[in-house]
Amino acid sequence: MSNKKHFKGLSALAGGVALTALMAGTAFADPALVYDGGGKFDASFNEAAYNGAEWFSQETGIGYQDLEIAGDAQREQAIRQFAARGNSPIALPGFSWETALRAVAPDFPDTAFVIIDTVVDDLPNVRSVVFKEHEGSFLVGALAAMASESGTIGFVPAFDFSLLNAFGCGYRQGAAYINPDIEIIETAIGTGFDAFNNPGGGTEVARSQIDRGADVIYHAAGGAGVGVLQAAADAGILGIGVDSNQNHLHPGQVLTSMLKRVDVAVFNAFNDYNNDAWTNDVQVLGLAEEGVGAAFDEHNADLITDEMRAQIEEITTMIVSGEIVVHDYRDDSSCPV
Repeated sequence: MSNKKHFKGLSALAGGVALTALMAGTAFADPALVYDGGGKFDASFNEAAYNGAEWFSQETGIGYQDLEIAGDAQREQAIRQFAARGNSPIALPGFSWETALRAVAPDFPDTAFVIIDTVVDDLPNVRSVVFKEHEGSFLVGALAAMASESGTIGFVPAFDFSLLNAFGCGYRQGAAYINPDIEIIETAIGTGFDAFNNPGGGTEVARSQIDRGADVIYHAAGGAGVGVLQAAADAGILGIGVDSNQNHLHPGQVLTSMLKRVDVAVFNAFNDYNNDAWTNDVQVLGLAEEGVGAAFDEHNADLITDEMRAQIEEITTMIVSGEIVVHDYRDDSSCPV
């Protein structure tokens, strides 16, 4: 349980020695957050996690510890040292934390952990939070098809991975729902996790899709996605953001953002633990739970007509009711579109 000290901001460490030195000293018991690749202020996935921790801190006055790792070699060490110092719960946003979590969690049975974007349901002190990204992506795919003038739209994942393919498959289904003849170009930035940290690669891939006629491009590329959105804005076409609301990055050039409420997952984990309401379970957040959705604000107001907004509201209702069933690529590694 938290000792209500207001510690914040263990970040940007260069190596294991620095991490060990900085975390040595007085024991603390605040919750902790360790960011995935791309860092705290990636304007996307990690920043959403940070916003959830800030939300908790502002509402409760309780501090938290956070850390940006310099590379995969620090994953297990970071978790282990936070747990050894008494932090609980420890939030790990990203599927790439699973191996390190499995190595550490059994050694600290009294520490609570929450991992986001993958399921670890065989460890009794772990909460898993996953999202129906395909449902939110269906909405932004529908918007892309409605906004496209060329009949060609793009999707840029960081790399070929089932979670990211779920974004793309939902996007394809939503676009085809509006325009069955729409052309969808899909090009990955790289071949592995490092692609999330390659905004230059995002720019290059987006430009290649623009050269092929895409006039709306959606990314699922974390920190690399800022390069996709920049290329779209530079070319005078529309980008679609992901995870956090990225509409503000290029007002009038970002059609919408597929919101993935990682902030809610982190806030709920910290708040439940603080209120003695912690559960070790698997939580699935979709449209019905307001865990995903499309972002509408002043930055894209001129891009979204009343008719577009009404159609998205209708589609949302149909997905929540089950009238529209959005296929999840992760179920069988296929996409119907």
